[in-house]
Amino acid sequence: MKLLLEKIKLALLKRTGIAQKKKCHETWISKGYRKMPRVAFVLQSHNKSLQILHVLPQLRQYQDAEIIVIDDGSEHEHTKRLLAALTGANEFLLRANDLFENVTYDKAIRLANGRYVALMQDDDDFDGIDWVDCALSLFSQHPDMAILGGKNGLDLDFVDERQWAHGGQSQTEGEFCFVTAVNRAPMWVDRDLFKRHLHHINFRFAPFQFDDYELCVRCWLAGLKVGWYNAGVRSLTAGGMRLYNNEFTREQTERNGQLLYNMYADRKEELHNRVMKARLEQGISTV
Repeated sequence: MKLLLEKIKLALLKRTGIAQKKKCHETWISKGYRKMPRVAFVLQSHNKSLQILHVLPQLRQYQDAEIIVIDDGSEHEHTKRLLAALTGANEFLLRANDLFENVTYDKAIRLANGRYVALMQDDDDFDGIDWVDCALSLFSQHPDMAILGGKNGLDLDFVDERQWAHGGQSQTEGEFCFVTAVNRAPMWVDRDLFKRHLHHINFRFAPFQFDDYELCVRCWLAGLKVGWYNAGVRSLTAGGMRLYNNEFTREQTERNGQLLYNMYADRKEELHNRVMKARLEQGISTV
């Protein structure tokens, strides 16, 4: 019955032309949609709408950008709040049903039009927008760099048949260096290089955990580079994985740690050599 009434209503609107008078090409132009923005900010969020609203004004300071918020299975009040806040022509709400990061980030990269995509979390906080200009400058200096992390960089080592481990200290100080892997967030991706050489975030690591490390390893082995810089991004609140998924995170760590080892342990020397060569070319000490 409801569908029948809706059909009658729409038929009347079509006949009278009332709805058509509300839209025209000029109103579309006035929205200011950017077809090919330089940057796409992608924020994964689960019940953290207030945190997203906190950083939105700062992200909007970078005008040549689009903003994509992944609302991943949030309660209705958070979805409603995000829907009301994302009012710009270049601001989008991507709704998912609690799928976690692996699948949703991959989907968002495909939705984005920005050349450089910043994968972010709902607990990221920062002052100003200089960290964006810094990242774009580094991509310009290193055209074969497909991934740039702003949180910390690290080296990976493959220890035994069960597991992998961080090798050496994480890179958290300094300005820029090449590293074996970075973890989110922020994690910048050159979308053109990603589409041509990497294609997908590896769905074998779904729903989350270590898919960022695997992407970095695959990047190096594809002849591309992974870099780290100090983005100055800090945590605003407790991260969602620790907040909602402690036990699940431990389970995924064991499962995906072994998967990462099985995939790349026999290529660890090649991986190490590629990273060391890149550092030597940059004049960075490998000791």
